[in-house]
Amino acid sequence: MRKTLLSLLIISSIFAEAQVKPTSATDRLKSIELRKQLSQQSLANKTEFSNIGPSIQSGRVVDIEVNPADPTEFYVAYATGGLWHTVNNGMSFNPIFDSEDIIGIGDIAVNWKTRDIWVGTGEVNSSRSTYAGLGVYKSNDNGKTWTWLGLADSHHIGEIKLHSTDPNTAWVAVLGHLYSPNKERGIYKTTDGGKSWKQTLYVDENTGAVDLDINPANSNELYAGMWYRTRKAWNFEESGKSGGIFKSTDGGETWQKISVEGAGFPTGDGVGRIGLAIYPKNPNIVYAVVDNNEKRAARTTTTSSDTSAYTLDLFKGISKEQFAALDNKKLTAFLRNPRNRVPAEYTAENVKAGVASDKYAPNVLWDYLYDANAAITAAEVKGCELYRSDDAGKTWKKTHTDPINIYSSYGYYFGKVFVSPINENNVVLTGVDLLLSNDGGKKFKSIGGPTVHSDHHSFWFSNTKDNHVINGNDGGLNMSYDAGKNWSKLNTPSVGQFYAIEVDMAKPYKVYGGLQDNGTWVGPSINRENIRWHSNGSYPFKSIGGGDGMQVQVDWRDNLTVYSGSQFGAYSRQVLGAPVTAGRGGGANMNSVRPSRALGESALRFNWQSPILLSRHNQDIFYFGSNKFHRSLSKGDSLVSMSGDLTTNPQQGDVPYGTLSTMSESPIRFGLIYTGSDDGLIHVTKDGGYSWNNINGKLPKGLYVSRVVASKFKESRVYVTLNGYRNDYFNALVYVSDDYGNTWKQIAKDLPYESVNVIREDPTNENILYIGTDGGLYVSLNGGNSCMMWNKGLPYSIPVHDIAIQPRDNEIVLGTHGRSLYIAGLGEIQKAAK
Repeated sequence: MRKTLLSLLIISSIFAEAQVKPTSATDRLKSIELRKQLSQQSLANKTEFSNIGPSIQSGRVVDIEVNPADPTEFYVAYATGGLWHTVNNGMSFNPIFDSEDIIGIGDIAVNWKTRDIWVGTGEVNSSRSTYAGLGVYKSNDNGKTWTWLGLADSHHIGEIKLHSTDPNTAWVAVLGHLYSPNKERGIYKTTDGGKSWKQTLYVDENTGAVDLDINPANSNELYAGMWYRTRKAWNFEESGKSGGIFKSTDGGETWQKISVEGAGFPTGDGVGRIGLAIYPKNPNIVYAVVDNNEKRAARTTTTSSDTSAYTLDLFKGISKEQFAALDNKKLTAFLRNPRNRVPAEYTAENVKAGVASDKYAPNVLWDYLYDANAAITAAEVKGCELYRSDDAGKTWKKTHTDPINIYSSYGYYFGKVFVSPINENNVVLTGVDLLLSNDGGKKFKSIGGPTVHSDHHSFWFSNTKDNHVINGNDGGLNMSYDAGKNWSKLNTPSVGQFYAIEVDMAKPYKVYGGLQDNGTWVGPSINRENIRWHSNGSYPFKSIGGGDGMQVQVDWRDNLTVYSGSQFGAYSRQVLGAPVTAGRGGGANMNSVRPSRALGESALRFNWQSPILLSRHNQDIFYFGSNKFHRSLSKGDSLVSMSGDLTTNPQQGDVPYGTLSTMSESPIRFGLIYTGSDDGLIHVTKDGGYSWNNINGKLPKGLYVSRVVASKFKESRVYVTLNGYRNDYFNALVYVSDDYGNTWKQIAKDLPYESVNVIREDPTNENILYIGTDGGLYVSLNGGNSCMMWNKGLPYSIPVHDIAIQPRDNEIVLGTHGRSLYIAGLGEIQKAAK
């Protein structure tokens, strides 16, 4: 959202704003020692976790580093999956960063002469699932041991560049905090191998370095892409005039902004994320891709003489007279557009009649269809643009005349350019699609294929044959030897990024889960990864939905009726294995279970991971959370709003906000239901949704309620976890109430500074609690008075997004955001608690 609009955005209730400050680097570093203490001599670590996959769907790749002398050896860095090494051209990989205190990576660099590996933690793709790092690490023994090199408050690192001849000199592009301003941004330089750092380029506390490139023939010449961006829970400001291209000719000691007025590169408030690439054979040739947030020319007007199709913007400020003058055929086409999902009962004639009679306001269609997500994906900005300089950055020229439509206003997630080391005209751009130009950026063609996932972040050209390429994307890693005509898929690591998981009661039971940009999958709990499935073509895990996979609910009566879906509440019900039929809301045995509203009613707001819930008391009863609580008595076929707005109803930016984020029904008492919202409210109903009470009490205000869990042991007991990730506040906050939320007590106070995502009770012992944080899994054997880490068989640090307990088999399943699914028995934990 533009800054002029952002200045008008005022959160309507002070109550909604979190009164916390970002967690300091000092406190986060203290957590490293605390984590070690909670791991050492942990009784829980008598039991080891086993990974059950899946590997068929991978996770987001952020960087690739290939041995220039032997391209069958390379390293792959994942956003939250760690660092992996292969010496057999990707046929198999070994993780080499699993023992460290942080697993999320922004960039890596390898000195192939000395075999030093540098890792910058915290990715720069500024999304909802972008985790803060702890600075820079280095290894000189291929990852057996690592040394932490500092820059703890960098949070997100865009690039590391190494001096061509001096192994002790390196530069790091630091983007800085995601959700708060900080001064530890810009370019940092070391001349002693990382023992000390000097900040040599700083613009301001909201402008960080997102990319960096170096002249391979002259290490004194560097280019930096500086990016102004701010993100709040409710709004993302993707660009600003302080961003641009900076250059140094003295080894990064001093910098000068070269993307100035008259140089040919965009300037002003529209300058978004920037990616840079120097052509090695002629370093005077520099490519720069920019996410240009300047508006495109308007394509619609509010007059009936307009010959183009109607778009949503037409109805934003339309008057009663202008609405009456709309063309009925074009209005009908707009209403029946499947993307708009306007119910068939609303026709051009009766909507116009409703506006004419003042039943509806003239902007009724805008109010009905607008949501914050649409503001992101439908914004008419210029988006991806490629510029080239042939004089070492003095002047720039846009390479193309046609738009490059690989991202619109979400270029913050992409923004990289790659040039062949042997042909200046072979250029690749990464975005939703993967584009190759063979003429220096004049024209592009898609080189993605049926085995290549969308959303691309990294690319590599061979330095001897540039038809040999490797691509990293949200679905993992692909390799081609014919410049993208044919691709192999290199997805042996289990590095899926799970948002939510569920289990059923089949024998053996199945595990269901939604993954970041990889849909929803189901597979057997007894699965252990084995490549033998290639011989019969049947992988144990199966896809049951697309998009960004979100929450899943399973009817335990048949273990076949499944509720699942994708982002912003797009959920459906299906019966696994049933014939493909045209159900309500789509085909393929899918029946939409998303709540709707009548034209003229206030808009519903949907969380990225909208909560859904089946009542275990009667599994025909289905609950859905928007900003309201909805109930169906018929498996979701009809949903009734059972509440008013259960959030603070804040003013809206361009990120959906003021939504329910979690729900829980008491396993003991039907109709005792709790909700939590992303703006910090907690409510309870004791009568199935007919009446509600706010039970926040003295809990910290305005934080994301990541879980509310009604106890299975005591009717009046309920647990709450609060998550300050969207404030760069990482303190672990866990609470319990024994009186339906009238009063709260903080527990698990000895947890490290890691945002808490989930809490679950043990199936048999009320004193045992399992807590998942952005750093791992913790167990309390005494009701939260103290905790221990349970990480045997897991990476030392891994975000645990969800926990499922299978009570019949007495097992726990972890849905990790970066290393797929893990499973373990609970018997030893329960013995230790006695």
